[in-house]
Amino acid sequence: MTVFKKMKSLVASIVAAAAIGLGSAHAAEKFNLSPDTSNRVRAQKDDAAIKAVAPGFNFVSPGKFTVAINPWDPPVATYATDAKTVVGTDPEIAQLLADSLGLELDLVPVAWEDWPLGVSSGKYDAVISNVTVTEERKEKFDFSTYRRDVLGFYVKSDSKITAIKEPKDVAGLKVITGAGTNQEKIILEWDRENVAAGLKPIEVQYYDDRAAADLAIQSGRADVEFNPNATLAYSASFKGTTKLVGTVSGGWPVSAEIAVTTRKGAGLADAVTIALNDLIKDGKYGEVLKRWSLSSEAVDKAQTNPPGLPKSGS
Repeated sequence: MTVFKKMKSLVASIVAAAAIGLGSAHAAEKFNLSPDTSNRVRAQKDDAAIKAVAPGFNFVSPGKFTVAINPWDPPVATYATDAKTVVGTDPEIAQLLADSLGLELDLVPVAWEDWPLGVSSGKYDAVISNVTVTEERKEKFDFSTYRRDVLGFYVKSDSKITAIKEPKDVAGLKVITGAGTNQEKIILEWDRENVAAGLKPIEVQYYDDRAAADLAIQSGRADVEFNPNATLAYSASFKGTTKLVGTVSGGWPVSAEIAVTTRKGAGLADAVTIALNDLIKDGKYGEVLKRWSLSSEAVDKAQTNPPGLPKSGS
């Protein structure tokens, strides 16, 4: 069994347990993790968006919008209780865009590290999986923004840590984050600043799955988890074992946005941006974010290739 399949099985088990276990009533009220997607918000064909697809652009499969997605954590994207259907905010944004382009949605679960090659090689039309716009990524990909990037600091519910607002607040702490992510870059920079100021270094920890990270926080092996706020807020809302003690932009010290990601120069980004802005105007976009309690991360306007996070050292 591959690592990705193991992660898929583990995440599905966690989600299923959360849906039927103690304290899951609150989660059931707020989030629908059923594999039945018939009640998804749907959109009409958007002629303006369809016309904006560049002449000569060919979708991976005729009549389909093939989208890569990493089912990592709810409410952004996760496996439903059947362990195979992907549900969450990003799958529903993907569905709205497929509808707008007059296409059938073909959602392809992938490991996070696999999407760049898949999109750049033309294996997928797009990836919709919490991807942040960066200047480095813009060299290979086009972006259509659809959500603000917000990161959260979460600690055990009875932790003595009450607030994390700046680098010195994490000095000497054991911090969980994601390898190769923007949050990792931020926490490493905070650590660099702390050490330069004579403060204790941070111990950065990495875990392959949600259960291991949760166990580390609850057992005291880690003090703080620093990752996308949406997923950590979801976990805190129904488990009650962690609490939020601070947030920062995913682009700290500047703002950052999440975007639909397509191959550079492929000719699809403008069409996606038009579709997103029309979905924002008609309220469908807002319905999806509200459904998954992410209204606070909504954008007022989608943009094609806005300024991204600067390259390291810039």
